[in-house]
Amino acid sequence: MLAVASGRHDVVMASGVEKMTDLKTSEVTTALMGAADQEWEAGIGLTFPGLYALMARAHMAKYGTTLEQISTVSVINHRHGAKNKKAQYPYEITLEQAMKSQLVADPLRLLDCSPITDGAASVIVASEEIAKKLNPVWVLSVQQASDTVALHDRKSLTELAAAKIAAKKAYEEAGLPATKMDVTEVHDCFSINEILSVEALGYCPDGKGGKFVQDGKVAVGGERPVNTTGGLKAGGHPVGATGIRQIGDIYLQLKGKSCNQVKGASAGLALNVGGSGATANLAILGRELRRK
Repeated sequence: MLAVASGRHDVVMASGVEKMTDLKTSEVTTALMGAADQEWEAGIGLTFPGLYALMARAHMAKYGTTLEQISTVSVINHRHGAKNKKAQYPYEITLEQAMKSQLVADPLRLLDCSPITDGAASVIVASEEIAKKLNPVWVLSVQQASDTVALHDRKSLTELAAAKIAAKKAYEEAGLPATKMDVTEVHDCFSINEILSVEALGYCPDGKGGKFVQDGKVAVGGERPVNTTGGLKAGGHPVGATGIRQIGDIYLQLKGKSCNQVKGASAGLALNVGGSGATANLAILGRELRRK
C-alpha cells in the first residue's frame, strides 16, 4: 500500500504462503515459538497454547469470563466456516463438543486452538487512477503498533494493547468509528484471542468480550459480525498467508461476494496479531473512498 501511495508503483501484488503439514507437530510448535520471547518463554518450554492459556486464566480471574463463553467463539466460527468451501474444517461443532474436547493448556481445549494448515493468499493494490476504472474496494487506513514480546513485561495480561493503539489510529485516519465496522476479521489463533480482540477494537468494554460473544453479537446477523468465513479456527491458519486472507475476506464481503454475506456491508476491518499480541496490524477497507 505504501509503495502505491508513494507513487513509486502503480500496481502491486502482495502474497503470503505457508506449508506446515509436512512437519511433525513438535517441529511446527518449535518454529512458531520463534515469535515469542526466547529466554523466558520458549526457553522454559512454554508454547503458544500455554501463553494464551495464561491470558485466558487472567481474563477469567479478573472479569469472570467463563469456559462456556470462550468455547462459544469456536462454535460460532465453525458455524460460519461450514459455509466456506475453502475452510480447513467446514463443519459445525456443538458447545458440548468444544467444552469437552481434549485439554491442551488449561483452560484451552483442542477446539479452542487453530489448526496446522497449508495455504496461500494474494491481494492486488492499485493506484487511485487505475482503481477507479475497476470498481474497487478502497483502503481507508493501514496501521501497526507493537507491545513487548514477553508476557511478563506487559502492563496487563488481559488486553491487547498494540491492537488498541492500532485501532485508535485507524479509526481516526479512516474517519469512521468502531460502530461503523459492518464486518470484521480478527486473529482467533486461540478462542480467547477473539474475546480480547473485540474488546481491543472497542466493540465492547474491557471484560465484556465473553458476554458479547455469548450473546451472539459476533455472529452473522448479530451486531458486529466477526470471522464470517470461519476465522483461523475453522478456516485454518497458514501463518504467512493469514493476514492477506483476512484482507481478501473483507474484500469479498464489501463486494457482496462472500460465502456468508453480511447484508449491506460497506466498511470492514481486519486485525492480524503477531506472537501473543506483541504486534498488531490493522486495515480498514470501504466501498467508498473517503477524504478528510
